[in-house]
Amino acid sequence: MTTPKNTSKPTIDGAALLDEVEAFHRRFNIFPSEAAYVAVTLWDAHAHLIDAFDGTARLAFLSPEPGSGKSRALEIVETLTPRAATTVNASANALFRLVEAEAGTPTLLFDEIDTIFGPKAGGNEEVRGFLNSGYRRGAKSLRCVGDGSNQDSAWFSSFCAVAMAGLGSLPDTILTRSIIIRMRKKAPNEKAEPYRRRVHEKQGNALRDRLAEWAATVRDQIENAWPEMPEGVSDRPADVWEPLLAVADAAGGDWPERARAACLELVHAARDDDEASLGIRLLTDLRDKVFCGADRMPTAVILECLLNMDDAPWGDLDDKPITSRTLAKLLGQYVTRELKPIKPRGIRTASGTPKGYYAEDLADAWERYCPPPPGKSATSATSATQQVSGGESVADSPTGNHHTHAETDTLPLRVAG
Repeated sequence: MTTPKNTSKPTIDGAALLDEVEAFHRRFNIFPSEAAYVAVTLWDAHAHLIDAFDGTARLAFLSPEPGSGKSRALEIVETLTPRAATTVNASANALFRLVEAEAGTPTLLFDEIDTIFGPKAGGNEEVRGFLNSGYRRGAKSLRCVGDGSNQDSAWFSSFCAVAMAGLGSLPDTILTRSIIIRMRKKAPNEKAEPYRRRVHEKQGNALRDRLAEWAATVRDQIENAWPEMPEGVSDRPADVWEPLLAVADAAGGDWPERARAACLELVHAARDDDEASLGIRLLTDLRDKVFCGADRMPTAVILECLLNMDDAPWGDLDDKPITSRTLAKLLGQYVTRELKPIKPRGIRTASGTPKGYYAEDLADAWERYCPPPPGKSATSATSATQQVSGGESVADSPTGNHHTHAETDTLPLRVAG
């Protein structure tokens, strides 16, 4: 009697496979941190399980200067992900049709994304809408189909994995849906292996095929997974990281621990990113560097304090310094505890009633949107804010002659010293 042969395939070691994917990246990519290698490796794997998730994280390789390895990082991701489609420019309609194609959900790779959303690109609101909505399953947009007068409407999905590379930053709405990798030029002591597509693409594709095979074995587990989030990670960051942590848990080994450490590091880095939200930056600067405990502040004094911050963007917003009108527009997006838009109000002083802002109107926005305040904030603005307390404004001070514009609700252009 012959013993039947065991035809079952050997179990794939997910942790070891992710180790190999990470090692492949390390050959060609110089990422800024260990957390970046972990995040990108998990992102590659999650693209093979996109149909098992309710959401997908965008991956953004960004740098201030060319030659920082962004496009090379995207090239390596291309070899490791399923149905990768790389573009440097595309219309929203073309993107919708790509996602709906019979070949299956693509992994969309956007190089030179700054040409889409940069200062000279005109906004590209339809592409922005595609990228914003497509990070959650079920997102659809209505489009016309057909020719001439023979047209009808149809729903198109935008849900797919997207990785981007570009100079500068991205719109706030895309950044909050992204894992951000801040790329840098290689230092003299940092070496990477030259990438030769004719040779190395096949090696990456071999890993891609093994990732797909492993993904098939853990898909049921992933679909029912609710990974535990690190303490302090909730809301949008939790949505972004949930698929990656689910992949890490399914792989096992040291990946669950490394994934959560990377999650904390990159989420905290994103929160500290000044470009993430101009409104939150303004609210935080007002709380920590302008008001500093004062209960009210004339608009002119606020503007002077903001313009004196050398490390802040207020002196150069679209090539212009911040004005009272811009200040009112930015703060008007937020509301008071009474759910009224934050607006300038008259501040009674000995010399008149200049317009300004009250801490009580800003308090709810400070509490909801700003990071925890520092213990103490010592800035160049402190001396000015100390003169505004108990109903007295800088305009009341006999020594405050350099603030004579406080009554006008405007301030002339200043050159920060």
